[in-house]
Amino acid sequence: MEVLDMKTAQGHWILAKMGKKVLRPGGKELTQKLIENLDITNKDNVIEFAPGLGFTAAMAIAKNPHSYTGVDADVQAVVLLNNKIKGDHIRFINGNAESVELPEASATKVYGEAMLTMHADHRKEKIISEAYRLLKPGGLYAIHEIGLTPNGISEELKGTIQKDLSKCIHVNARPLTVDEWTQLIEKSGFEVIKVETNGMYLLETKRFISDEGFFRSLKIAYNIYSNPEAKKRIMAMRKVFRQYQKDMNSIVIVAKKL
Repeated sequence: MEVLDMKTAQGHWILAKMGKKVLRPGGKELTQKLIENLDITNKDNVIEFAPGLGFTAAMAIAKNPHSYTGVDADVQAVVLLNNKIKGDHIRFINGNAESVELPEASATKVYGEAMLTMHADHRKEKIISEAYRLLKPGGLYAIHEIGLTPNGISEELKGTIQKDLSKCIHVNARPLTVDEWTQLIEKSGFEVIKVETNGMYLLETKRFISDEGFFRSLKIAYNIYSNPEAKKRIMAMRKVFRQYQKDMNSIVIVAKKL
């Protein structure tokens, strides 16, 4: 999580370094819909892939699940979250979402946000299949990712967006259309039961204020403009987001293990 070089760091960690807490493509609004559709109760054993800064973890834990486990590949993130969020039956562990060292059928709800997009399709499949393995029959799996629109978007434009997005955020970004995300999830044995979408306005002023609040947004803006390298990277990201604003969206999908 430590940002040593603004020129090479992944885009989401630069934003976090500047003080941004909400790093999900559809903003707080779509994350809230994800949590609402999961309908977490005190009977649920919840697993979250890549909890990051713990924004959604706090929302899930507020639902008082029977247990919550966050699995993150970043050791620093795990240490930070274990110190930040404490409680009975709450833990954050270091692990790879493709192969989690937890028993089969040990969860009733599994979700992950802004992480499948960052993997090639074959690795997406491995992570989705791992969610399937971890869930009890009838359990729910939810994702919140970057989408492409419309479903009939040309392969040429899709490739260009993926290339430009990867270049500006320094992550191998591979967003998909609603149909493609749905097919990928159903391929692993899930039944898609809910789809929600939102605009991809992560770095726009209106979304910034909605996600972070007015005064925190001012503080983040001050931090950005006080750091020339961070400002350069963030402006480059916003330029790409705006360039493809009509072609990208954010998507939440909730699916049931059959």
